[in-house]
Amino acid sequence: MGRKILLEHDHIEGINTYEVYRKHGGYSSVEKALKTMAPDAIVEEVKKSGLRGRGGAGFPTGMKWSFMAKPEGIQRYLVCNADESEPGTFKDRYLMQRIPHLLIEGMITSSFALGAATSYIYVRGEFFYIIRILEKAIAEAYANGWLGKNILGTNYSLDLFVQPGAGAYICGEETALLESLEGKRGNPRIKPPFPAVKGVWDCPTVVNNVETIASVPYIVNNGGDDYASIGIGKSTGTKLISASGHINKPGVYEIELGVPVEEFIYSEEYCGGILNDRKLKAVVAGGSSVPVLPAELILKTAKGEPRLMSYESLSDGGFATGTMLGSGGFIVMDESASIVKNLFTFARFYHHESCGQCSPCREGTAWIEKVLHKIIDGQGSIADIDLLWDIQKNIEGNTICPLGDAAAWPVASAIRHFRSEFEEYIKDPSSVKDMKYYYHCKNLSPAEAYSVL
Repeated sequence: MGRKILLEHDHIEGINTYEVYRKHGGYSSVEKALKTMAPDAIVEEVKKSGLRGRGGAGFPTGMKWSFMAKPEGIQRYLVCNADESEPGTFKDRYLMQRIPHLLIEGMITSSFALGAATSYIYVRGEFFYIIRILEKAIAEAYANGWLGKNILGTNYSLDLFVQPGAGAYICGEETALLESLEGKRGNPRIKPPFPAVKGVWDCPTVVNNVETIASVPYIVNNGGDDYASIGIGKSTGTKLISASGHINKPGVYEIELGVPVEEFIYSEEYCGGILNDRKLKAVVAGGSSVPVLPAELILKTAKGEPRLMSYESLSDGGFATGTMLGSGGFIVMDESASIVKNLFTFARFYHHESCGQCSPCREGTAWIEKVLHKIIDGQGSIADIDLLWDIQKNIEGNTICPLGDAAAWPVASAIRHFRSEFEEYIKDPSSVKDMKYYYHCKNLSPAEAYSVL
C-alpha cells in the first residue's frame, strides 16, 4: 500500500466538516507557519521538497514562488486554479468535494509564504456544488479565526474568495484565468511578463493548481526533505491520478510517484485490470492533451525498461516513443476501442474550446475536426492522413498558449502509432459507423456520442 498524503484521511466520515478536519490535525500547518516560520523559510522548504505543479506543466513550485516580485507598497496575490476542465481529469474536483478544508489550509499557508493579503480560488463554472462546499468551508474558517484580520493573534491578515468561471476550458491556462478574474474575456496573454511579475490587476501573482496547494500543509508540517524522500528522482511526493476508461476500478488514486504503469493498471490496489479481461490497446496517461501510447510503449520504454508513473519515465524517448504525466488523467483503452473515433472526440472538444485568438489554433482545430469527421464518415482518402499530419505540425509551437499543442499532440501520436487504423477506415468505408447518424439524426452531445462509440 503506497503512502498517502492528500487522501490520508479520505476514509474518515465527516472529514469535509471543520470539526472533524480540525480533530485530525487540520490547520496545524497554519499554526506552525504563522507562529514559528518566516515566509522565506516556507518557500525554501517547498523548494527542498521538489514539489512540481500538479496541473500539468510540472514546473517546480518553490522556484515559481521565488520568482514572485516584491515591489514596495504593491499588493501580491495567490490564485488557485480550480478550473479543472481537462478531459479525463477529475482529481481536483474529488479533493475539493471530499476534503475542502485541506485546500483552504493550503491557501492560507501559501498566501502567508507569498505575502498575499487577498487570495482567490477560481473554480470551473460547472462545479456549482463544489462552489457551495468551498464557500461553506471558507465561512467555517472565518468563524474559527483562520481567515480575516490578525489570524491567530498575529499581524497577518488574509481574505479568501471563490470566483466561479464561465465554463471555458481556455481559462485553465493561467493568464486566461487572470483575464477572466479581472472580468474580461478569457484570452491568454503573451508572456513575458509572467504573472509572478505582472499578474492579476498588474500585480505580482502566483497561480497554482488545487493539488499543488493542498500538498503544502504536509511540507510545512513535515519538512521539505521528508516530502522529497517520497517518489523517485526529480518526481518527488505523491500524485493524484484520475483513472477511467476500460478498467475494472475507475476512480481517483493517490500514488507514490515511481509506481510501474503495469502495476497501476493491473493491481487490485489501483485499477484492477482491464474490463472483461480484454487486451490493453492504448493509454492516454495525462489527460486528453498528451500523446496517446500503444500498449507496448506505455508498459515499457523504447529501451525495454518498465515505464513508471513519473514525469521522467513517461516522457522518456520524447514524443516519438513517450508521453507526459500531465494532469494525471489516465484513460485506458482496450482492444475494442477506436483510436480514430476517440481522436475525433478530442478534436471536436479542442475546436470548440479554442479562444480563436491565434489563427493556427482557430483554423487548425477546425480543419482537424473536419478531416477526422470525413475519415470516420467513410469519405476519407490516404492523402487526408498526411493532411492531418501537416495541420498539427503547423499548430504546434505557433500559438500564444498550450491549447494549440494540446490539440496537435494527440493527432501526431495517433498517426505515428496507429496509422494502419486510419487506413482501414479509408480502405473499407462499409465497416464505418455513420457519424452523421449519431450527431445529426440522433442529436447527441459529444459525451453521449463517446459512450455509444
